[in-house]
Amino acid sequence: MNLSKVKLVVSDMDGTLLNSKGEVSALFFELFDQLKQQNIHFCAASGRQYNSIINKLDAIKDDIFVIAENGGIAKKEEEVLLSSPLSKDKIRTIIPVLRTINDAHVVLCGKDGAFIESKNKAFITLFQEYYNSFQIVEDLTDVIDSEDFLKIAIYHFTSSEEYIYPKLKPFEDEILIKISGKNWLDISDEKANKGNALREVQKLLQITKEETMVFGDYHNDIEMLKEADFSFAMKNAHKDITKIANYTTDNNDNFGVEKILNLLIKGNDK
Repeated sequence: MNLSKVKLVVSDMDGTLLNSKGEVSALFFELFDQLKQQNIHFCAASGRQYNSIINKLDAIKDDIFVIAENGGIAKKEEEVLLSSPLSKDKIRTIIPVLRTINDAHVVLCGKDGAFIESKNKAFITLFQEYYNSFQIVEDLTDVIDSEDFLKIAIYHFTSSEEYIYPKLKPFEDEILIKISGKNWLDISDEKANKGNALREVQKLLQITKEETMVFGDYHNDIEMLKEADFSFAMKNAHKDITKIANYTTDNNDNFGVEKILNLLIKGNDK
């Protein structure tokens, strides 16, 4: 594995760069400074909203690229590099279907904030880990025309794959459906995925697939893993991701990303 080619590192957040407590390690920030010194770019790519990603990476926010909402938007500081909103007609069609799923909690994700109609206190507490900027409304359909929405996220306390996904299968030809975690499922425009957003970043930086390193753990990482020769599945990744990635690393609670970055930095120091 010749890491000397790598010019861009891209990492998912939850289950990957973040540990189980939702924290970025101090070690990562130390390694980031060394990546910067070696002119290696970094991009955070997540299903989270932009503000939530920046909250976790505030110390380096001016030096990184951010792919948020599963590729619905890509930014460098305040510059929007890519935006792929979900059709308002599709939102109107999908929300009533989601309301028929028992124990499903729906989040309508805009560029600057999110909207929920759930009154479930446990969900609202948990949801705030991923969405810093939000409003609780009586009816989500009342706000559809208020702005462009990048994604619908749905949370199920037991399993998104088992309880949400089967209800949405009839819509797979019209929208992009991604199981983004054990409890989360995301609905986006067909073009909105982390892979398409990553290609925009690569194009801007004139960096190739052969010069890109990507870390991921779940289905919403599939497209971006395919855009990198140095694709890594976390030890805690879904089995489908382990099959797709070219390499594996340790889990997110045992510095899986940091261990590879350390190898990358040492390799480039030679």
